[in-house]
Amino acid sequence: MQTIWLTLAAAGLLTYLTRLSFMGLLQHWQMPDMLRRALRFVPPAVLSAIIFPDLLLREGVLAFSLDNYRLLAGVAAALVGWRTRNILWTIASGMAVLYLLQWLSVSL
Repeated sequence: MQTIWLTLAAAGLLTYLTRLSFMGLLQHWQMPDMLRRALRFVPPAVLSAIIFPDLLLREGVLAFSLDNYRLLAGVAAALVGWRTRNILWTIASGMAVLYLLQWLSVSL
């Protein structure tokens, strides 16, 4: 039991020191403008890499059809997000469209 607590304490200390080192050592470093501009594209790229495979691939194959309910729900959510600029409405509408399409496919 003591080994677990020592491991947790060491992991916490290592995490703290790692984050502190960046704040302490780089606090006076000025990021170049080119790097700052390039880093603006990281969040959309990561989000796209997470979302698009789930929307576009079915069993490892591209699925551009009306049977791909996730793609249809994603398009609906993107339209709502573009129109409202509200993340909660975007998520709610995408989920609602997905559940509605899945329910209709089972019911019919």
